[in-house]
Amino acid sequence: MISFQLDGRSKVATYMQLVQQVKQAVRLGRLDPGDRLPAVREVAEALAINPNTVQKAYRELELAGLVEARAGLGTFVRRVRGGRPLPNQDALERKLTRWLLEARAAGWGQEDVVALVETTLRATFLAGREGTA
Repeated sequence: MISFQLDGRSKVATYMQLVQQVKQAVRLGRLDPGDRLPAVREVAEALAINPNTVQKAYRELELAGLVEARAGLGTFVRRVRGGRPLPNQDALERKLTRWLLEARAAGWGQEDVVALVETTLRATFLAGREGTA
């Protein structure tokens, strides 16, 4: 089961943070078809947010075809993108965790790390696409 976390400093709306976390969990193979998402009330209480916010996130996921609500039963993962752990996922995740801990120990903040990662992603993954549009 997924455990949601919110970043109160994020400029991303609360409901979208929940949507993104479900999409990421599905993409990384941490949620499978048939897995039940936590009840709206459980999420709202755990995160101290309005239940309507959780409901909005679940509706967004349902409109995207990623989950389905079953009356009286809950909300379940419908299909997956990726559907299985990516190659070398565990090893890469361990390396990334070590790197993040080093960055935090060196005084880096979350925004610093995000800026570096996003800049490096663009340079690495988009560099070969220049001039192809």
